[in-house]
Amino acid sequence: MTMTPDQLRTALADLNGKRDVRVECDHAKTCIIANALLVPAEADNIVKLTDGTREFLIDAERVAWVEIG
Repeated sequence: MTMTPDQLRTALADLNGKRDVRVECDHAKTCIIANALLVPAEADNIVKLTDGTREFLIDAERVAWVEIG
C-alpha cells in the first residue's frame, strides 16, 4: 500500500520545528531532517519539509516509513 500526499501530510502535521524526522523511501538512502517543520500545502501538492535553511521534497508514494523523534 502506498501513501497519498494527503495521508503523509496528515501524519506529519504535528511537526513544529522542534522534532527530528527520519524518512525511509524505496531505493533511497535514509533522510534525516533535524528540527523539521511541515511546509504549508501549495498548488503543486508536493509534501515539503524544512529545517529552516533547506526544503526537502518528499515523494509520498515512495515512503516506506517515517520516524518522528
